[in-house]
Amino acid sequence: MGESIKQRQVGMLIKKEVILEGTLLLKESPFVYILSSKYRTDYCDFCFRKSNELLKCSNCKYVYYCGRPCQKEGWSLHRWECKNFKKISPKLLPDAARLLYRLHKILENGGSTKKSYYTEKDYRTYKDLMSHYPELKKDQRRMEHLSSLYGVLYEFCDNMLPNSAEFMGIYGRMCINSFNICNQELQSLGTGIYLAASIIDHSCEPNALAVFEGTTLYVRSLEKMSCLDWSKVRISYIDVMGSTEDRLRELQKTYYFLCDCVKCIEPECVDDMYGAACPNPKCNSSINMNNNPTQCIKCGTVVTQDFANNFKDVLEFTEMHLDTMKQTTYLDVCKVCLKRHQQVLFKFHLKHVKVLDLAFESAIDLGLFDEALQYGLELIEAYRKYYPEIHPLRGLLHLKLCKLLLYEGKVTEGINHLKSGTQILKITHGSSSSLYKSEVLPLMQQCRCILNGVK
Repeated sequence: MGESIKQRQVGMLIKKEVILEGTLLLKESPFVYILSSKYRTDYCDFCFRKSNELLKCSNCKYVYYCGRPCQKEGWSLHRWECKNFKKISPKLLPDAARLLYRLHKILENGGSTKKSYYTEKDYRTYKDLMSHYPELKKDQRRMEHLSSLYGVLYEFCDNMLPNSAEFMGIYGRMCINSFNICNQELQSLGTGIYLAASIIDHSCEPNALAVFEGTTLYVRSLEKMSCLDWSKVRISYIDVMGSTEDRLRELQKTYYFLCDCVKCIEPECVDDMYGAACPNPKCNSSINMNNNPTQCIKCGTVVTQDFANNFKDVLEFTEMHLDTMKQTTYLDVCKVCLKRHQQVLFKFHLKHVKVLDLAFESAIDLGLFDEALQYGLELIEAYRKYYPEIHPLRGLLHLKLCKLLLYEGKVTEGINHLKSGTQILKITHGSSSSLYKSEVLPLMQQCRCILNGVK
Protein backbone atom coordinates (compact mmCIF):
# COMPACT_ATOMS: atom_id res chain seq x y z
CA MET A 1 0.00 0.00 0.00
CA GLY A 2 1.26 3.46 -0.77
CA GLU A 3 2.97 2.54 -4.05
CA SER A 4 2.24 3.28 -7.68
CA ILE A 5 2.05 0.56 -10.31
CA LYS A 6 5.61 1.26 -11.38
CA GLN A 7 7.04 1.18 -7.86
CA ARG A 8 6.51 -2.49 -7.12
CA GLN A 9 6.89 -5.85 -8.84
CA VAL A 10 5.70 -8.87 -6.90
CA GLY A 11 5.21 -12.55 -7.62
CA MET A 12 1.54 -13.50 -7.96
CA LEU A 13 -0.54 -16.64 -8.20
CA ILE A 14 -2.99 -16.05 -11.05
CA LYS A 15 -6.26 -17.96 -11.20
CA LYS A 16 -7.61 -18.76 -14.65
CA GLU A 17 -11.31 -18.57 -13.75
CA VAL A 18 -13.27 -15.50 -14.85
CA ILE A 19 -14.00 -13.21 -11.91
CA LEU A 20 -17.50 -11.74 -11.95
CA GLU A 21 -18.40 -8.36 -10.46
CA GLY A 22 -19.21 -8.65 -6.77
CA THR A 23 -16.89 -11.64 -6.25
CA LEU A 24 -15.21 -11.83 -2.85
CA LEU A 25 -11.48 -11.64 -3.54
CA LEU A 26 -10.11 -11.41 0.00
CA LYS A 27 -11.33 -11.70 3.58
CA GLU A 28 -8.91 -10.70 6.33
CA SER A 29 -8.72 -9.91 10.03
CA PRO A 30 -6.56 -6.96 11.12
CA PHE A 31 -2.92 -7.29 12.11
CA VAL A 32 -3.50 -4.42 14.53
CA TYR A 33 -6.40 -2.01 15.03
CA ILE A 34 -8.03 0.51 17.37
CA LEU A 35 -11.49 1.95 17.86
CA SER A 36 -11.60 5.74 17.54
CA SER A 37 -11.67 7.31 21.01
CA LYS A 38 -14.74 9.40 20.17
CA TYR A 39 -16.77 6.18 19.84
CA ARG A 40 -15.31 4.33 22.83
CA THR A 41 -18.47 4.67 24.97
CA ASP A 42 -20.82 3.69 22.13
CA TYR A 43 -19.04 0.80 20.39
CA CYS A 44 -17.32 -2.34 21.59
CA ASP A 45 -13.55 -1.87 21.58
CA PHE A 46 -13.04 -5.41 20.25
CA CYS A 47 -15.79 -6.14 17.69
CA PHE A 48 -16.97 -2.57 16.93
CA ARG A 49 -20.60 -3.47 17.65
CA LYS A 50 -22.77 -0.57 18.78
CA SER A 51 -24.59 -1.14 22.06
CA ASN A 52 -26.40 0.79 24.78
CA GLU A 53 -25.20 -1.70 27.41
CA LEU A 54 -21.42 -1.75 27.16
CA LEU A 55 -19.24 -3.09 29.96
CA LYS A 56 -16.41 -0.87 31.18
CA CYS A 57 -12.99 -2.36 31.91
CA SER A 58 -12.97 -2.49 35.70
CA ASN A 59 -9.27 -1.66 35.91
CA CYS A 60 -8.57 1.24 33.52
CA LYS A 61 -12.21 2.35 33.16
CA TYR A 62 -11.33 3.58 29.67
CA VAL A 63 -12.19 0.70 27.34
CA TYR A 64 -15.72 -0.65 26.82
CA TYR A 65 -16.93 -4.07 25.58
CA CYS A 66 -20.29 -5.43 24.44
CA GLY A 67 -19.90 -8.52 26.64
CA ARG A 68 -17.56 -10.86 28.45
CA PRO A 69 -16.57 -12.86 25.33
CA CYS A 70 -15.27 -9.70 23.59
CA GLN A 71 -13.58 -8.53 26.77
CA LYS A 72 -11.81 -11.88 27.03
CA GLU A 73 -10.79 -11.85 23.35
CA GLY A 74 -9.69 -8.22 23.55
CA TRP A 75 -7.45 -8.79 26.56
CA SER A 76 -4.63 -10.14 24.37
CA LEU A 77 -4.07 -6.57 23.15
CA HIS A 78 -5.56 -4.55 25.99
CA ARG A 79 -3.38 -6.17 28.64
CA TRP A 80 -0.38 -4.15 27.44
CA GLU A 81 -2.13 -0.81 27.71
CA CYS A 82 -4.62 -1.28 30.55
CA LYS A 83 -2.39 -0.27 33.48
CA ASN A 84 -1.00 2.64 31.46
CA PHE A 85 -4.48 4.00 30.74
CA LYS A 86 -5.12 3.90 34.45
CA LYS A 87 -1.81 5.61 35.18
CA ILE A 88 -2.38 8.63 32.89
CA SER A 89 -6.09 9.05 33.74
CA PRO A 90 -7.89 11.45 33.34
CA LYS A 91 -5.70 12.22 30.30
CA LEU A 92 -6.66 10.51 27.05
CA LEU A 93 -4.21 8.84 24.70
CA PRO A 94 -4.42 10.11 21.09
CA ASP A 95 -5.67 7.48 18.64
CA ALA A 96 -2.47 7.52 16.58
CA ALA A 97 -0.41 6.98 19.74
CA ARG A 98 -2.57 4.05 20.81
CA LEU A 99 -2.28 2.36 17.39
CA LEU A 100 1.47 2.97 17.34
CA TYR A 101 1.86 1.50 20.82
CA ARG A 102 -0.20 -1.58 19.97
CA LEU A 103 1.82 -2.10 16.80
CA HIS A 104 5.05 -1.82 18.78
CA LYS A 105 3.89 -4.37 21.36
CA ILE A 106 2.70 -6.84 18.70
CA LEU A 107 6.09 -6.68 17.00
CA GLU A 108 7.86 -6.98 20.34
CA ASN A 109 5.92 -10.19 20.96
CA GLY A 110 6.70 -11.99 17.71
CA GLY A 111 4.20 -10.32 15.36
CA SER A 112 6.82 -9.80 12.67
CA THR A 113 6.61 -13.51 11.79
CA LYS A 114 2.84 -13.52 11.22
CA LYS A 115 1.79 -14.40 7.66
CA SER A 116 -1.41 -13.17 6.00
CA TYR A 117 -2.28 -15.05 2.81
CA TYR A 118 -3.89 -13.46 -0.25
CA THR A 119 -3.69 -16.72 -2.24
CA GLU A 120 -3.21 -20.31 -1.15
CA LYS A 121 0.56 -19.92 -1.40
CA ASP A 122 1.35 -16.19 -1.37
CA TYR A 123 1.37 -14.10 1.79
CA ARG A 124 2.53 -10.83 3.29
CA THR A 125 4.30 -10.12 6.56
CA TYR A 126 4.95 -6.92 8.46
CA LYS A 127 8.35 -6.54 6.77
CA ASP A 128 6.63 -6.39 3.36
CA LEU A 129 4.92 -3.13 4.31
CA MET A 130 6.44 0.02 2.86
CA SER A 131 7.56 2.66 5.37
CA HIS A 132 8.77 5.30 2.85
CA TYR A 133 11.51 6.11 5.34
CA PRO A 134 13.43 8.58 3.07
CA GLU A 135 10.28 10.55 2.22
CA LEU A 136 9.17 10.48 5.84
CA LYS A 137 12.41 12.09 7.03
CA LYS A 138 11.81 15.01 4.64
CA ASP A 139 8.18 15.45 5.66
CA GLN A 140 8.19 18.17 8.32
CA ARG A 141 4.51 17.73 9.12
CA ARG A 142 4.86 14.05 9.88
CA MET A 143 8.18 14.41 11.67
CA GLU A 144 6.56 16.90 14.04
CA HIS A 145 3.66 14.48 14.53
CA LEU A 146 6.08 11.64 15.22
CA SER A 147 7.94 13.73 17.76
CA SER A 148 4.73 14.58 19.61
CA LEU A 149 3.63 10.93 19.62
CA TYR A 150 6.99 9.86 21.00
CA GLY A 151 6.59 12.38 23.84
CA VAL A 152 3.08 11.14 24.64
CA LEU A 153 4.13 7.47 24.60
CA TYR A 154 7.24 8.22 26.65
CA GLU A 155 4.92 9.23 29.48
CA PHE A 156 2.39 6.49 28.73
CA CYS A 157 4.76 3.53 28.99
CA ASP A 158 7.74 4.85 31.00
CA ASN A 159 10.03 5.12 27.95
CA MET A 160 9.75 1.42 27.07
CA LEU A 161 10.09 2.28 23.38
CA PRO A 162 12.39 1.19 20.52
CA ASN A 163 15.23 3.38 19.26
CA SER A 164 14.40 6.39 17.09
CA ALA A 165 15.16 4.73 13.72
CA GLU A 166 13.03 1.67 14.50
CA PHE A 167 10.29 3.86 15.93
CA MET A 168 10.24 5.94 12.74
CA GLY A 169 10.00 2.78 10.64
CA ILE A 170 6.99 1.59 12.65
CA TYR A 171 5.38 5.01 12.38
CA GLY A 172 5.94 5.11 8.61
CA ARG A 173 4.39 1.69 8.07
CA MET A 174 1.43 2.73 10.20
CA CYS A 175 0.85 5.94 8.23
CA ILE A 176 1.22 4.41 4.78
CA ASN A 177 -0.63 1.13 5.32
CA SER A 178 -3.55 2.00 7.57
CA PHE A 179 -7.18 1.47 6.53
CA ASN A 180 -10.10 3.42 7.93
CA ILE A 181 -12.35 0.74 9.41
CA CYS A 182 -15.87 1.78 8.48
CA ASN A 183 -19.29 0.51 9.39
CA GLN A 184 -21.72 -0.64 6.71
CA GLU A 185 -22.73 2.96 5.98
CA LEU A 186 -19.08 3.93 5.45
CA GLN A 187 -18.77 5.88 8.70
CA SER A 188 -15.18 5.59 9.92
CA LEU A 189 -15.07 3.94 13.36
CA GLY A 190 -11.39 3.17 13.73
CA THR A 191 -8.08 2.36 12.08
CA GLY A 192 -6.35 -0.91 11.25
CA ILE A 193 -3.48 -2.49 9.34
CA TYR A 194 -4.22 -5.50 7.11
CA LEU A 195 -1.14 -7.31 5.87
CA ALA A 196 -2.56 -9.25 2.92
CA ALA A 197 -4.66 -6.32 1.71
CA SER A 198 -1.54 -4.15 1.58
CA ILE A 199 -0.70 -5.97 -1.65
CA ILE A 200 -3.41 -3.97 -3.44
CA ASP A 201 -2.36 -0.81 -5.26
CA HIS A 202 -4.37 2.36 -5.79
CA SER A 203 -6.33 3.67 -8.72
CA CYS A 204 -8.75 6.58 -8.99
CA GLU A 205 -10.71 4.21 -11.27
CA PRO A 206 -10.68 1.12 -9.02
CA ASN A 207 -11.84 -2.32 -10.10
CA ALA A 208 -12.24 -3.52 -6.49
CA LEU A 209 -13.52 -2.21 -3.18
CA ALA A 210 -12.70 -2.79 0.49
CA VAL A 211 -15.64 -2.88 2.94
CA PHE A 212 -15.90 -4.05 6.54
CA GLU A 213 -18.04 -6.23 8.78
CA GLY A 214 -16.94 -5.23 12.25
CA THR A 215 -13.16 -5.28 11.99
CA THR A 216 -13.02 -7.91 9.23
CA LEU A 217 -12.04 -6.58 5.80
CA TYR A 218 -13.70 -7.81 2.60
CA VAL A 219 -12.33 -6.98 -0.84
CA ARG A 220 -14.84 -7.41 -3.68
CA SER A 221 -14.49 -7.00 -7.43
CA LEU A 222 -16.37 -4.08 -8.98
CA GLU A 223 -16.09 -5.31 -12.53
CA LYS A 224 -15.59 -8.50 -14.50
CA MET A 225 -11.98 -9.73 -14.64
CA SER A 226 -10.58 -12.34 -16.99
CA CYS A 227 -8.69 -13.86 -14.05
CA LEU A 228 -7.57 -13.01 -10.53
CA ASP A 229 -4.27 -11.24 -11.07
CA TRP A 230 -3.39 -9.33 -7.92
CA SER A 231 -0.97 -7.10 -9.83
CA LYS A 232 -4.03 -5.67 -11.61
CA VAL A 233 -6.45 -5.40 -8.69
CA ARG A 234 -6.95 -1.78 -7.63
CA ILE A 235 -8.83 -0.08 -4.82
CA SER A 236 -9.02 3.64 -4.16
CA TYR A 237 -7.09 4.88 -1.14
CA ILE A 238 -8.96 8.20 -1.21
CA ASP A 239 -12.38 9.64 -2.00
CA VAL A 240 -12.54 9.84 -5.79
CA MET A 241 -14.83 12.88 -5.75
CA GLY A 242 -12.61 15.81 -6.66
CA SER A 243 -10.39 17.17 -9.36
CA THR A 244 -7.28 15.35 -10.57
CA GLU A 245 -5.15 18.07 -8.99
CA ASP A 246 -6.82 17.58 -5.60
CA ARG A 247 -6.54 13.79 -5.75
CA LEU A 248 -2.87 13.84 -6.73
CA ARG A 249 -2.10 16.35 -4.00
CA GLU A 250 -3.74 14.12 -1.39
CA LEU A 251 -1.97 10.99 -2.64
CA GLN A 252 1.42 12.70 -2.62
CA LYS A 253 0.83 14.16 0.85
CA THR A 254 -0.41 10.93 2.39
CA TYR A 255 1.26 8.10 0.45
CA TYR A 256 4.19 9.76 -1.37
CA PHE A 257 3.21 8.74 -4.90
CA LEU A 258 1.18 10.03 -7.83
CA CYS A 259 -1.51 8.00 -9.55
CA ASP A 260 -1.05 7.22 -13.23
CA CYS A 261 -4.49 5.79 -14.02
CA VAL A 262 -6.45 6.90 -17.08
CA LYS A 263 -8.62 9.25 -15.02
CA CYS A 264 -5.54 11.10 -13.77
CA ILE A 265 -3.77 11.25 -17.13
CA GLU A 266 -6.62 12.37 -19.37
CA PRO A 267 -7.55 16.09 -19.47
CA GLU A 268 -10.58 17.07 -17.41
CA CYS A 269 -12.96 20.01 -17.28
CA VAL A 270 -13.03 21.48 -13.77
CA ASP A 271 -15.57 24.22 -14.53
CA ASP A 272 -18.42 22.20 -13.00
CA MET A 273 -16.35 21.31 -9.90
CA TYR A 274 -15.28 24.87 -9.05
CA GLY A 275 -17.32 27.12 -11.35
CA ALA A 276 -20.06 29.64 -10.89
CA ALA A 277 -23.64 29.25 -12.03
CA CYS A 278 -24.54 31.39 -15.02
CA PRO A 279 -26.30 34.60 -13.81
CA ASN A 280 -29.06 33.77 -16.29
CA PRO A 281 -31.56 31.51 -14.42
CA LYS A 282 -32.61 29.91 -17.71
CA CYS A 283 -29.04 28.80 -18.52
CA ASN A 284 -27.63 25.60 -16.97
CA SER A 285 -23.99 26.30 -17.83
CA SER A 286 -21.06 26.66 -15.43
CA ILE A 287 -18.55 29.49 -15.69
CA ASN A 288 -14.83 29.24 -14.87
CA MET A 289 -14.24 32.32 -12.72
CA ASN A 290 -10.45 31.82 -12.69
CA ASN A 291 -10.33 33.06 -16.29
CA ASN A 292 -11.92 36.43 -15.39
CA PRO A 293 -14.81 35.83 -17.82
CA THR A 294 -16.85 38.72 -19.20
CA GLN A 295 -19.77 36.59 -20.32
CA CYS A 296 -21.23 33.09 -20.32
CA ILE A 297 -19.87 31.11 -23.26
CA LYS A 298 -23.18 29.28 -23.73
CA CYS A 299 -25.78 32.04 -23.55
CA GLY A 300 -23.74 35.26 -23.65
CA THR A 301 -25.01 36.64 -20.33
CA VAL A 302 -22.66 39.34 -18.99
CA VAL A 303 -20.59 38.43 -15.93
CA THR A 304 -20.28 41.64 -13.90
CA GLN A 305 -17.61 42.50 -11.36
CA ASP A 306 -20.29 42.52 -8.66
CA PHE A 307 -21.15 38.93 -9.58
CA ALA A 308 -17.45 37.94 -9.44
CA ASN A 309 -17.07 39.57 -6.02
CA ASN A 310 -20.20 37.84 -4.74
CA PHE A 311 -18.94 34.47 -6.01
CA LYS A 312 -15.70 34.97 -4.09
CA ASP A 313 -17.54 36.04 -0.91
CA VAL A 314 -19.94 33.07 -1.05
CA LEU A 315 -17.07 30.65 -1.57
CA GLU A 316 -15.11 32.05 1.41
CA PHE A 317 -18.26 32.03 3.55
CA THR A 318 -18.92 28.37 2.65
CA GLU A 319 -15.33 27.27 3.27
CA MET A 320 -15.35 28.95 6.68
CA HIS A 321 -18.53 27.18 7.77
CA LEU A 322 -17.48 23.81 6.36
CA ASP A 323 -14.36 24.12 8.50
CA THR A 324 -16.41 24.83 11.63
CA MET A 325 -18.71 21.86 10.92
CA LYS A 326 -15.98 19.21 10.75
CA GLN A 327 -17.12 17.79 14.10
CA THR A 328 -20.76 18.89 14.38
CA THR A 329 -23.18 19.74 11.58
CA TYR A 330 -25.72 22.54 12.02
CA LEU A 331 -28.68 22.37 9.65
CA ASP A 332 -29.43 26.09 10.02
CA VAL A 333 -25.90 26.94 8.93
CA CYS A 334 -26.22 24.59 5.96
CA LYS A 335 -29.46 26.28 4.95
CA VAL A 336 -27.83 29.71 5.02
CA CYS A 337 -24.97 28.44 2.86
CA LEU A 338 -27.31 26.76 0.38
CA LYS A 339 -29.42 29.90 0.08
CA ARG A 340 -26.34 31.96 -0.74
CA HIS A 341 -25.27 29.34 -3.30
CA GLN A 342 -28.40 29.86 -5.41
CA GLN A 343 -27.49 31.20 -8.86
CA VAL A 344 -23.93 31.81 -7.62
CA LEU A 345 -22.22 28.42 -7.22
CA PHE A 346 -22.81 25.88 -9.97
CA LYS A 347 -25.05 23.01 -8.86
CA PHE A 348 -22.14 20.55 -9.08
CA HIS A 349 -19.59 22.78 -7.34
CA LEU A 350 -17.82 20.52 -4.84
CA LYS A 351 -18.35 22.90 -1.91
CA HIS A 352 -22.07 23.06 -2.70
CA VAL A 353 -22.26 19.27 -2.89
CA LYS A 354 -20.49 18.96 0.46
CA VAL A 355 -22.94 21.33 2.17
CA LEU A 356 -25.85 19.54 0.50
CA ASP A 357 -24.57 16.22 1.86
CA LEU A 358 -24.29 17.63 5.39
CA ALA A 359 -27.77 19.16 5.18
CA PHE A 360 -29.23 15.86 3.96
CA GLU A 361 -27.81 13.82 6.84
CA SER A 362 -28.62 16.50 9.41
CA ALA A 363 -32.23 16.75 8.25
CA ILE A 364 -32.62 12.97 8.58
CA ASP A 365 -31.14 13.05 12.09
CA LEU A 366 -33.62 15.78 13.08
CA GLY A 367 -36.58 13.91 11.58
CA LEU A 368 -37.19 16.59 8.95
CA PHE A 369 -37.90 14.06 6.22
CA ASP A 370 -39.51 16.47 3.74
CA GLU A 371 -36.39 18.61 3.72
CA ALA A 372 -34.12 15.57 3.64
CA LEU A 373 -35.89 14.28 0.53
CA GLN A 374 -35.38 17.58 -1.25
CA TYR A 375 -31.66 17.59 -0.43
CA GLY A 376 -31.28 13.91 -1.29
CA LEU A 377 -32.82 14.23 -4.75
CA GLU A 378 -30.37 17.05 -5.53
CA LEU A 379 -27.51 15.05 -4.06
CA ILE A 380 -28.12 11.95 -6.16
CA GLU A 381 -27.50 14.04 -9.29
CA ALA A 382 -24.06 15.01 -8.01
CA TYR A 383 -23.28 11.44 -6.96
CA ARG A 384 -24.14 10.22 -10.46
CA LYS A 385 -21.74 12.77 -11.89
CA TYR A 386 -18.78 12.23 -9.57
CA TYR A 387 -18.94 8.59 -8.49
CA PRO A 388 -18.76 5.54 -10.78
CA GLU A 389 -21.95 3.62 -11.48
CA ILE A 390 -21.01 0.94 -8.92
CA HIS A 391 -20.09 2.81 -5.75
CA PRO A 392 -21.36 2.13 -2.22
CA LEU A 393 -22.17 5.77 -1.50
CA ARG A 394 -24.51 5.82 -4.47
CA GLY A 395 -26.12 2.58 -3.31
CA LEU A 396 -26.61 3.85 0.24
CA LEU A 397 -28.09 7.14 -0.96
CA HIS A 398 -30.59 5.25 -3.13
CA LEU A 399 -31.69 3.26 -0.05
CA LYS A 400 -32.19 6.42 2.00
CA LEU A 401 -34.16 8.02 -0.82
CA CYS A 402 -36.32 4.90 -1.02
CA LYS A 403 -37.19 5.20 2.68
CA LEU A 404 -37.95 8.92 2.38
CA LEU A 405 -40.11 8.45 -0.70
CA LEU A 406 -42.06 5.60 0.91
CA TYR A 407 -42.63 7.86 3.92
CA GLU A 408 -44.06 10.47 1.53
CA GLY A 409 -46.27 7.83 -0.09
CA LYS A 410 -44.38 7.96 -3.39
CA VAL A 411 -44.16 4.21 -3.76
CA THR A 412 -43.22 3.89 -7.44
CA GLU A 413 -40.33 6.36 -7.13
CA GLY A 414 -39.21 4.67 -3.92
CA ILE A 415 -39.15 1.24 -5.56
CA ASN A 416 -37.08 2.61 -8.44
CA HIS A 417 -34.45 3.89 -6.00
CA LEU A 418 -34.55 0.58 -4.13
CA LYS A 419 -33.85 -1.29 -7.35
CA SER A 420 -30.90 0.98 -8.15
CA GLY A 421 -29.49 0.69 -4.64
CA THR A 422 -29.93 -3.07 -4.55
CA GLN A 423 -28.05 -3.55 -7.82
CA ILE A 424 -25.10 -1.57 -6.44
CA LEU A 425 -24.97 -2.99 -2.91
CA LYS A 426 -25.21 -6.59 -4.14
CA ILE A 427 -21.87 -5.97 -5.80
CA THR A 428 -20.16 -3.76 -3.23
CA HIS A 429 -21.28 -5.54 -0.04
CA GLY A 430 -22.76 -8.86 -1.16
CA SER A 431 -26.20 -10.31 -0.50
CA SER A 432 -24.91 -12.10 2.62
CA SER A 433 -23.68 -8.88 4.28
CA SER A 434 -25.33 -7.50 7.39
CA LEU A 435 -26.19 -4.32 5.47
CA TYR A 436 -28.08 -6.26 2.81
CA LYS A 437 -29.91 -8.35 5.40
CA SER A 438 -30.77 -5.50 7.78
CA GLU A 439 -31.53 -2.74 5.25
CA VAL A 440 -32.19 -4.05 1.73
CA LEU A 441 -34.32 -7.12 2.50
CA PRO A 442 -36.66 -5.32 4.96
CA LEU A 443 -37.18 -2.53 2.39
CA MET A 444 -38.04 -5.14 -0.24
CA GLN A 445 -40.58 -6.70 2.11
CA GLN A 446 -42.03 -3.30 2.97
CA CYS A 447 -42.50 -2.49 -0.72
CA ARG A 448 -44.18 -5.88 -1.33
CA CYS A 449 -46.57 -5.26 1.53
CA ILE A 450 -47.43 -1.80 0.22
CA LEU A 451 -48.03 -3.09 -3.30
CA ASN A 452 -50.16 -5.99 -2.05
CA GLY A 453 -52.14 -3.55 0.03
CA VAL A 454 -52.70 -1.33 -3.01
CA LYS A 455 -53.91 -4.32 -5.00
